[in-house]
Amino acid sequence: MNQRSSNLLDEALGLDQSIEPWPLRGRIVAIEDQVETSGSFVLHHILKRSLSPNSSNVSIFIAFSQPFSHYDRVLRKLGCNLVTQRDNNRFFFFDMLMLQCPGGDEGISPECGLIALYGKIYKTIVALPEVSSKNVTIIIDDLSLMEVAANGSSDYVLDFMHYCRTLTTEFDCSLIALNHEDIYSSADRPTFLLQMEYLADILIKAEPLATGLASDVHGQLTVLNKGMNYRQGSSRNKISNFHFKVKENVVECFYPGSQG
Repeated sequence: MNQRSSNLLDEALGLDQSIEPWPLRGRIVAIEDQVETSGSFVLHHILKRSLSPNSSNVSIFIAFSQPFSHYDRVLRKLGCNLVTQRDNNRFFFFDMLMLQCPGGDEGISPECGLIALYGKIYKTIVALPEVSSKNVTIIIDDLSLMEVAANGSSDYVLDFMHYCRTLTTEFDCSLIALNHEDIYSSADRPTFLLQMEYLADILIKAEPLATGLASDVHGQLTVLNKGMNYRQGSSRNKISNFHFKVKENVVECFYPGSQG
């Protein structure tokens, strides 16, 4: 991202402040996109910022969507080498492409893949040095495919997200999750999606333009930041809305009516 685009998105996310402590520490970020308007670039941007060389942050990436090679290729274009970060124990990658949970009516059992996954995440965090264990970002890509892996059980996903939420309180982790909103009908939205919207400190929606596709604009981004002004000890909500254009090595963000 160029400086202007990065600043615009960072301001909406609250990442324009100091790197230490990590501004998203202890917060939940829900990214909702649509099949024709991907919000993955927001997830990639947060991952890159979390791995800043000036921070002690550690990222745990849970991939249901793509293999490691995909994210490494994308982040290299953004100037971040995930192989190096992994070798330095700042990036932990869990490949869940082949995960399947057992069927049946017994609910989540200890043998279920999601429970085993949570156990691995927990062990990874507690094994970190103290300074890093308080600066952990957990990223999930994406919840809709997690539901598929759980044999379509939204209850499995909801329980897993509640377990992960406890990490935000116990270790001050940040939790970032992407989900495809338009694959569900308005009358059949799963409980875990409604819960994520309720629990999210920052809710991000990537949507197509109301006027349809345009060559110079790929979509619009709405960011609701239920922020906390820590300096003054008072909470405040901030809504940001801007357009974006995805290029090979950069995503340009700009206000409606301006040029990207």
